[in-house]
Amino acid sequence: MIYKLSPIIVRKIWGGKNLEKLKSIASLADDLEPIGETWEVAHHPEHGQALNYLVKLIDTSEELSIQVHPGDEYARLHENSSGKTECWIIMKAEKNAGIYLGLRPGVDEQQLRTWLLEKKSIDQLLNFYPVNVGDFFYVPAGSIHAIGKNVMLAEVQQHSGITYRVWDWNRDRELHVNKSLDVINFEAEKNLLTHFKFKKNILQSLGREVLLTHFDFKVDIVNILKGESIQIIEKKSYSVLNLMGKFSIKNQITEACQAIFLQDESIIEIKALEDCSFLIIL
Repeated sequence: MIYKLSPIIVRKIWGGKNLEKLKSIASLADDLEPIGETWEVAHHPEHGQALNYLVKLIDTSEELSIQVHPGDEYARLHENSSGKTECWIIMKAEKNAGIYLGLRPGVDEQQLRTWLLEKKSIDQLLNFYPVNVGDFFYVPAGSIHAIGKNVMLAEVQQHSGITYRVWDWNRDRELHVNKSLDVINFEAEKNLLTHFKFKKNILQSLGREVLLTHFDFKVDIVNILKGESIQIIEKKSYSVLNLMGKFSIKNQITEACQAIFLQDESIIEIKALEDCSFLIIL
């Protein structure tokens, strides 16, 4: 079976306008927050049970809070939940837009704690990476991070909503400083770009490539040219998020920024109706 999925719309104070346009969602009252996320894959479409992973599109007009997610062990003990490891594929970014990821060299727990107590702007303590379309980042649990403004990306994550806000750009929202300090990775090697498995131009190399293998999910990128086809052979159910272009499976068309779920389809052929790039999530 091939299921075409309908996204869950999530409004955020930092949301942008891209998802509203892409999804043809009518603008609502001015007092409503803009669309920050669409949850493209969240539950099994047949029986509604949550999958081990969650697939989102995220669009920003302002910075997200500087935050961290716990690992599985801490989350089970303190939140009765799994942890939250995730990865990002940049789909759109304005000039000089970027992401905050990891602590700058030499920043330790004492300095971060002191700056938080003194209510300083801790973004200066984080690495800032300007981003371009096709950039890939792995964000393991324990990595302090924030998505900057004017960025649109696809995110694949463990199916967990546990987020600890470390600092929120002086917005009036709850912070979780003590839990954050419990789980942030302060080790130097865990704050390097190499630790985040950074890759550029992943939307250009033709064919199928593994981006990330995690206990709860695996993410592959596939790029094919208009008129070409690729055969996908999988023994288990999986999701496909189309990032750009248009493709067909068994005469069913999937547009850009749409997701489908495939069950009991061990061999399928995907034909590109336009140059296209899509994620396979297992």
